[in-house]
Amino acid sequence: MTIETVQNNIIEEFSMFEDWMERYEYMIELGKSLPLIDSVYKTDENIIKGCQSKVWLHASYDNGAINFTADSDAIITKGIVAILIRVFTNQSPDDILASNTNFIDAIGLKEHLSPTRANGLVSMIKQIKMYALAYQTKHQS
Repeated sequence: MTIETVQNNIIEEFSMFEDWMERYEYMIELGKSLPLIDSVYKTDENIIKGCQSKVWLHASYDNGAINFTADSDAIITKGIVAILIRVFTNQSPDDILASNTNFIDAIGLKEHLSPTRANGLVSMIKQIKMYALAYQTKHQS
């Protein structure tokens, strides 16, 4: 499934909710369904800088695609990172680097986050793209 298809699915899912309390509840549920990051990756070097809460992000490369796992100590933040992982996991570095994150504006996420959480969101996306760049560079032929 392409990044754009996943993003469109997320936009569609969020459009089903009447208000932002329902959307927050949905994000919390997404966070609860996030596959647990292996505890060996919950290290300082996997913490995303710029997030108010602790967010651990780990990437692995397999058969031309990057797989992400993550965790957070805050329930909303865990939901946010769950959405990002859903969009970007199992995608090629090239596709991740070429993608946009317009779906975040389309679901109204950034405007409903506190400034510190919005900064954290930007930091998460930046870290995902940094992993993609690193794997792209490492695996170019």
